[in-house]
Amino acid sequence: MDDLITTPSETAEDPIVETSLRPKTFAQYIGQDGIKNNLQILIQAAKERGETIDHCLFYGPPGLGKTTLANIIAHEMGVHVKTTSGPAIEKPGDLAAILTNLQEHDILFIDEIHRLNRSVEEILYPSMEDFKLDIIIGKGPSARSIRLDVPPFTLIGATTKAGMLSSPLRDRFGYVAKLNFYTDDELWQILHHSAQTLGFTLEKEAGLALARRSRGTPRITIRLLKRVRDWAQVQKLSHISTAIVNETLSALGVDSMGLDEADRRFMLTLIEKFNGGPVGLDTLAAATSEDANTIEDVFEPYLLQLGLIDRTSRGRVATANAYKHLGKKYTPRPQVIEPPRLFDDLALTP
Repeated sequence: MDDLITTPSETAEDPIVETSLRPKTFAQYIGQDGIKNNLQILIQAAKERGETIDHCLFYGPPGLGKTTLANIIAHEMGVHVKTTSGPAIEKPGDLAAILTNLQEHDILFIDEIHRLNRSVEEILYPSMEDFKLDIIIGKGPSARSIRLDVPPFTLIGATTKAGMLSSPLRDRFGYVAKLNFYTDDELWQILHHSAQTLGFTLEKEAGLALARRSRGTPRITIRLLKRVRDWAQVQKLSHISTAIVNETLSALGVDSMGLDEADRRFMLTLIEKFNGGPVGLDTLAAATSEDANTIEDVFEPYLLQLGLIDRTSRGRVATANAYKHLGKKYTPRPQVIEPPRLFDDLALTP
């Protein structure tokens, strides 16, 4: 699933590409204007006080720039950033080693922070609040706790599932921000700058055609741009037109709405095997041979955004727009009146 060109998840190729195209300053960072303005104020105030900035939590779908923001903050603060991920910190000792090797005012960036081990998370609490590290030495009755000082640092966490963060951890972040999908115009600006960096020209109409199929995600738009560049290079072209974009994406199986073959297969399964639904997530996962988490994290966000499916209390349902896009005849389902919930009944009881 991760090798699909329109998945927002990071592929092995992405870090290599993003190193050269990733913005280094807020001036170069396109989109998320409200977040940028707030962060610039946080950074300026922290600099004037000579302190670290508050711990920050960024959440939202993958590929929207959470890691980039962390690196820009480090650049603007003039400090180093240590990057790791939740699953990589398996034991409290791993976290202790990272924290004790930080320099004053450094930034610790933890991706997928919702996947931190609970024992590791508890060690993190005093470090975030008091810059203290509690280490347990020994086991059983002879065990004792030692408190060590850690240099003042800023923790920046990134997650695609903010709801999976425990309340004690979430409450310790001084600034929490949700990154939203990008508009076509914002993606065009990213494409225009990236095309110049890569050494070719991109017509605006071609760029907008590419942006419309990028699921509102910069990571996907850059990935598609690279494939278009390859197509143009083979044809010895340095100027990319709308025709080249359409030819490339057609060959890749990406349609006018940015759906790939896996998306269309998912919707066809829902329509042809289950008469459009409703159908439960586990049943749908078995029918499509996809993991339930993949369906929730990769397929559904964009299909919901386009209004092609609905999530109801009885399961997933294909909408009339899905039938129309796939060229299928739509027959409205009879309306089902769901029974009132128990608590609704209690609320009406005098």
